[in-house]
Amino acid sequence: MAWTPDDIPDLSGRVAVVTGGNGGLGLVCVQELAKAGAHVVIAARDQEKARSAEEYVHARSPQASTEIVPLDLGSLASVASAAETVQRTHPRIDLLLNNAGVMAMPRRSTEDGFEMQLGVDHLGHFALTAHLLPALLRADAARVVTVTSTARFGGGPVNAADPHLTRRYGPWRAYAQAKWANYHFGLGLQRQLEKAGVRATSNIAHPGLSNTDLQSRTVREGGAGWVGAFSEVLARRSGMPAALGARPQLRAATDPRSRGGELYAPRYASNGPAVRRPVLRRWDLDRRIADLWALSQRETDVLLDVSRA
Repeated sequence: MAWTPDDIPDLSGRVAVVTGGNGGLGLVCVQELAKAGAHVVIAARDQEKARSAEEYVHARSPQASTEIVPLDLGSLASVASAAETVQRTHPRIDLLLNNAGVMAMPRRSTEDGFEMQLGVDHLGHFALTAHLLPALLRADAARVVTVTSTARFGGGPVNAADPHLTRRYGPWRAYAQAKWANYHFGLGLQRQLEKAGVRATSNIAHPGLSNTDLQSRTVREGGAGWVGAFSEVLARRSGMPAALGARPQLRAATDPRSRGGELYAPRYASNGPAVRRPVLRRWDLDRRIADLWALSQRETDVLLDVSRA
């Protein structure tokens, strides 16, 4: 039998934080986690959209327990403030779903001068996870899920000498690099958690081809060319609805059989039921993770070291 949200165990008493929970896959995750009994923090930049999302969830699950926390992943100050706000009310966090992201946009910079896609998709989540680590480690067996993409195969290691692609920028190249970083961040976090001997775990997930506003926004941004237009048409015609596209990350977040360090994705790469997929471990995986960690800490000036949390 294929995994569905009906397989999510009772989450009563659990606290979940979902970035980008105000739309698309993130909104589906908020709805399903709240339906299962979790108190869900919708961490999002667009507050009006977040309020609409919260109303949507409560209209379908009147018993849902949610709150909204402002979070702009393109601002390290906002990330730190959001983490402080969450932990002020919730000293223990059971689930962090690093879901938010932008895709294939024209060159832009974050508040801190980072290339926007690397800054929002990876560096913002790196800093948020580090700030929330104390609360995550107070939970019985917290889980962090980071969303990547098959687009990562079009990228490669982040160049420490030019992480923000100042010399050779391309919208899809930047997106692939950010998703590559998401993938290796999830694996690297699991290694740190294992070395520290804690019960918290880290998984990664990719949604395949899902028909959400992500592709349309890419086209509206105007920097992705014919590839963006083709992606939008393909998603509209053959992509999974958000309710199905969110299943890999929901399973990664809630499946009691997960051991950590696992990848959840559609069975047929772009479509299909949410299944556990093999993690391809290159011979230089350790070095790639170590280099990414050093670069991320250097750029954000945030230490993410489980052994010191």
